[in-house]
Amino acid sequence: MVCITGVLRGSAAEEAGIGAGDQLISMNGHHIRDLIDYQYFQAQEVIKLHIAKPDGTQYLIEVEKDEEEELGLLFAEAVFDRWRLCRNRCMFCFVDQLPKGLRPSLYVKDDDYRLSFLQGNFISLTNMEADDWQRVFDLRLSPLYVSVHAVDPQVRETLMGNPKARLVGHQLQWLAAAGLQVHGQVVLCPGFNDGDVLAETIAYLCACWPHIRSIAIVPVGLTRYREGVNPVDPAMAREVIALVEGWQEQMLAKYGTRLLWAADELYFKAGLPVPPRETYEDCPQLENGVGMTALFLEELGAIRPAPDLAGRRVSMATGLLALPLLEELASALGAMGVEGTVYGVPNRFFGECVDVAGLLTGQDLLHCLMGQELGEVLFIPAVSLKRDGDVFLDNMSLAELEKRLSVPVEPVTGPLSLLQRLQELSLGRCRGSGEG
Repeated sequence: MVCITGVLRGSAAEEAGIGAGDQLISMNGHHIRDLIDYQYFQAQEVIKLHIAKPDGTQYLIEVEKDEEEELGLLFAEAVFDRWRLCRNRCMFCFVDQLPKGLRPSLYVKDDDYRLSFLQGNFISLTNMEADDWQRVFDLRLSPLYVSVHAVDPQVRETLMGNPKARLVGHQLQWLAAAGLQVHGQVVLCPGFNDGDVLAETIAYLCACWPHIRSIAIVPVGLTRYREGVNPVDPAMAREVIALVEGWQEQMLAKYGTRLLWAADELYFKAGLPVPPRETYEDCPQLENGVGMTALFLEELGAIRPAPDLAGRRVSMATGLLALPLLEELASALGAMGVEGTVYGVPNRFFGECVDVAGLLTGQDLLHCLMGQELGEVLFIPAVSLKRDGDVFLDNMSLAELEKRLSVPVEPVTGPLSLLQRLQELSLGRCRGSGEG
C-alpha cells in the first residue's frame, strides 16, 4: 500500500474520484512495489484500482482510458516497498566518511536496481537475486548505471569488500546478451585500480560497445574522516586523461562516439583545460561531474549585454574547485556594469581536501561569508542543496542562511540561471519580495 500524494488535473484518476491522501492498495489485483509496476499496469486500457480513503473505507474502482493516456497518480518516492540496501564495504565509500548530524537520508546506502533504472543511481549488482535479474530481463529495464571500478575480479573484491563483486564481468555479459544497455563508472583509487588495472578495465568496457553506452572515470572523493586511501595527484590525473583521450580517439574513429570521459575534476587536478562542449556529445554522465564545466563555459559564452542591470551589486560563492569559473562569470557581469564579488568557500565541514560545490554545507557558507560585503543578493550553486528541498547537507535550511547573513540567497544552476534571477531582481520579482 502506498500513499497517493497528488492527482493530475483532468486525468482519468481525478475523474474516478481519487485524491491526494488516498492509499493505493493494488492495481488489477497486483501489489505495486514501485513506479516500474505502476507504469506497467497504468499502460493498460482497463485498470481495477483498490483504493483506501483516509477514513479507512476501501473501494474497488474501474478506470477506462486510452492505452497511451496517463492514469494521473503521483507519489512521493519511486520505490514503494523497502529500498535494496548496499551489502558492500567499499574502502572509498563516501557514506562511511560522513560525520554525525547530517540529514538522515544521507546515511542510507541504497544499491537498488530500480532506482538505477528510474533515477540513474549507480549500483554494484552485488545484491541482485535471481528474481531481480529475471525482472530486469522480462521488463527490459535499460539502461542501468553500474559502478564497475575494475573488471579484475580480485581488485574489485578488494575495493568493494564483497566476494560477489568478482562477478561484474559475467553480469555485464548477461545484460549485453539480453540487449540491455549500461552506463558505467570507475571511481579511481590510487594504488588499487589505476595503471594497468585501469587500462584493462577501459579496454574491456570499450569492447562491450554498444551495450556499454558511456564510461566515466572519476577521482575518489575523500574527506578528513577517511584514512588509508590516497587522493589522485596531478601526475596521476594527467596520466589518466592521456589514457582516456587516447581511447576516445580510437572509439570516435571506429564507432562515432568517444564513449568514455574523464571527470572535470581530473582536468582541474591536472592543471589542464577542460575539452570543448562538443566533445561531451549528449553529456550522458553530467550528474557524475562529467561535462559540467564545458556546459558552464558554453552558457557563459551565450550571455548577452543587459544594460538594465548596470549598477547592481551581487556576490557569488562556490567551492574552491570552481572558483576560476565564477571569476570569469564576474568578469562578464562586470562588462554589463554589474559589480560581482566572488567568494571561494573552504570546506571546513568535510575537510579542505573536499573542494567541490556539491559538498558545501550551510555552516561552510556561513563561516566564510559572515560579515562580508554581499551586495543585494548572494548566488550559490543549486547543487549544494537537497534536490527536492532548500536544505544543505548539514540540515541548515536556505531560509536560516538568509536570515543569518541578512541577504537574499539565490541557488542557481549556471550563468544563464544567474542572469535570469538577476533580471528578476531588477524588476522587483526576486524570490521573497512578495511580488508575483
